Amino acid sequence: MAGHSKWKNIRIRKGKQDAIRGKLFTKLSREIIVAARAGGGDVNMNPRLRVAVDKAKEASVPADNIKRAIDRGTGVIEGAQYEEIVYEGYGPSGAAIILECYSENRNRTVAEVRHAFAKHGGNMAENGSVSWQFKYVGQIQVKNTGQDEDELTLLAIDAGADDVLVEPEGFTIYTASEALHRVNSELMKAGVKADEVGLTYVATNKADLSEADQIKLLNLLDALDDLDDVQETYVNVDISEDALEEE
Repeated sequence: MAGHSKWKNIRIRKGKQDAIRGKLFTKLSREIIVAARAGGGDVNMNPRLRVAVDKAKEASVPADNIKRAIDRGTGVIEGAQYEEIVYEGYGPSGAAIILECYSENRNRTVAEVRHAFAKHGGNMAENGSVSWQFKYVGQIQVKNTGQDEDELTLLAIDAGADDVLVEPEGFTIYTASEALHRVNSELMKAGVKADEVGLTYVATNKADLSEADQIKLLNLLDALDDLDDVQETYVNVDISEDALEEE
């Protein structure tokens, strides 16, 4: 299970982290609202909420914003209630795409997503048409701060991880979806601090696109990622460095 499929990771490599601070705050706040609604407002009892709050803090989201998002999720204060929606689609040359969206207006969201696909040479697909090409797993990312690769890998496997991907910038640890927080807790006890913990789609069936089609795909992914309701985007294509530079 090698390689990342999360589009956000590609954007980070491109240096295209969300340029609009307000939009980033909005997406992080929605993530907190959904997590609090699903598992309660106590970060010590709700691992998903703890991860969402940690991400918000790292992005310098003000504490008042975080508290307000938790209160909205638990119903302490009124506000839009977001539902989690997963859409599937195809990009240029049949590239498979999965979108995770948080929306308070399903009709608006699907219209915006469909428009972005159509404008950039893709099309939406029925649920199940694309997801078979991905595996839904837990993912723990750890920055490389000089750890011994073999030692960390063995530690993760002993904690219950399924696989460990070693890269120059760090380690990506994969787990079964239901084992994610248990594995992360064991790593924390051993002194390993994760930079990101969450559930993700990893491509198991990769598509091979020409550089020209990769550039078209990048434009589509940018358009989808810019939609307010799109939280995460996944694709089954390994984007080449040449395409990243040309796009």
